[in-house]
Amino acid sequence: MKYLILALALFGGTIAMRQQAVGVEGKLMCGQKPASNVKVKLWEEDSGPDPDDLLQEGKTNDRGEFSLQGYERELTPIDPVFKVYHDCDDGMKPGQRKLKFKIPSSYVSDGTVPKRMFPIGILNLETIFPGEERDLI
Repeated sequence: MKYLILALALFGGTIAMRQQAVGVEGKLMCGQKPASNVKVKLWEEDSGPDPDDLLQEGKTNDRGEFSLQGYERELTPIDPVFKVYHDCDDGMKPGQRKLKFKIPSSYVSDGTVPKRMFPIGILNLETIFPGEERDLI
């Protein structure tokens, strides 16, 4: 009987978790030139013991354009972030510059496909962004 109650509780918790989708698209520039072949990632960040979830990663095309989308099953609303790893205007420093942008919760939708993409716009990677980090891996 105890195992039946435990199984029902676990099953109920799984049902309560809902699939949530998000997407981001835009264009990256390095000065006046498109930033091509730049690594971009869409993450779902978690606080506490649950590890962050990589939703999708890719690279910008020859025109500096990208489009990422993904989904995650969570009990609470997801906290999506968009990250860019680049060497624009970086000289000979080790690693890459890492930028992180939070995606507004209004762009998160139920299901596995986002109902609308977050248009992050055109970003010039020469800009020194607040909170910028370095990725040494």
